[in-house]
Parts: sequence; structure tokens; C-alpha cells
Amino acid sequence: MATPEVNKPRSLPPYPEMILKAIEALNEENGSNKTTISKYIESTYGGLPQGHKALLNVHLAKMRDSGKLVFWKNNYTIRDPNTPPRRGRGRPPKPKDPLSPGTIVAPSRPRGRPPKDPNELPRPPKAKTSGGSGRPRGRPRKMARPSGGFDGSPPPMVVGGSPSGRGRGRPPKMKGPLAEISVDQ
Repeated sequence: MATPEVNKPRSLPPYPEMILKAIEALNEENGSNKTTISKYIESTYGGLPQGHKALLNVHLAKMRDSGKLVFWKNNYTIRDPNTPPRRGRGRPPKPKDPLSPGTIVAPSRPRGRPPKDPNELPRPPKAKTSGGSGRPRGRPRKMARPSGGFDGSPPPMVVGGSPSGRGRGRPPKMKGPLAEISVDQ
């Protein structure tokens, strides 16, 4: 059973192909920037998808990372196979020494703590040892005030409060007797 032909939109070529054709057609000396590539694609191929800008950005980045395009001073150019690659910023990496054919390279250790062996017997808990000075770690505890005076005699008792005569914190506001003010004229 044949299905009737539906008005299908004209199929677009893949984005990398459109990008390469745009850069070749524009043929600018220093390469083409994103906006000129985008305008060329929009004018040449109609009916682009909704996220055209995002798709263009993604494909330009992929082509730049794969080495098909060179990105220099905000412009994209097609890589010439005869030119050496441009060096990035910073110090170049040291050349690796070739190993002799008989050398066996040990596998590198993974980062982090190695996993515990499930078949291993549990270790006995460690006995706590003193740190050397005999004092516990951290800030020392607050000592209680001595109850006696300097000579060892008990402190004098004050009525209604602490021995120093003042309680802790801000003293309460005193409400004095209200005085009547008379106005003479």
C-alpha cells in the first residue's frame, strides 16, 4: 500500500557541509565570522530550523575542536593541510622520550583512595595515644571562680545579689516617683 506524497520541506544538507560551503563562497582574506556565515546560510538555504543559531555554534565548535576549521581573531577559516598548526599560548609541553622496545610500562594508579577489599578481616580499633603533652585538644575549659578571698577567708555576703554588688547584664531601668510640675505665671 503506497502512502500519498505529503508536502515535505526541502531537506537541508548537514551543518558542517553548509558551513564549509559558506566559508568557501565568502572567500574572505582573514576568514569569516559567525554572523557572516549565519547570514550566508540563511540566504542560501531557506527554511532553517528554530534553533539555527545554537546549531551553528555547536557545529562550529565541533569543527574547530576536530581540526577542520581554524579559529583565529574571531574568524573561522578552513585548515590548509600544508600549514603547521598554530601554537597556543603558554609554554609548550616537554617532548616525551621514546621508550626502548623491551620496556614494560606499569599501569598508572587511579586517583583517590583505593577501594576496600570485601574479603579482608576487619582490623581491631586503634588504642588512643596521647599527643605527647598530656593535655586534651582544643580550647581549655572555663575554670570556676575561687570561692575564697586572697587570704583564704570566705568572701563577704552581700544582701540581694552577687558578691561584687552587681548582677549580670544590663541593670533594669529605675522607675522613680513621679513629680508634679506646676506652671506659675
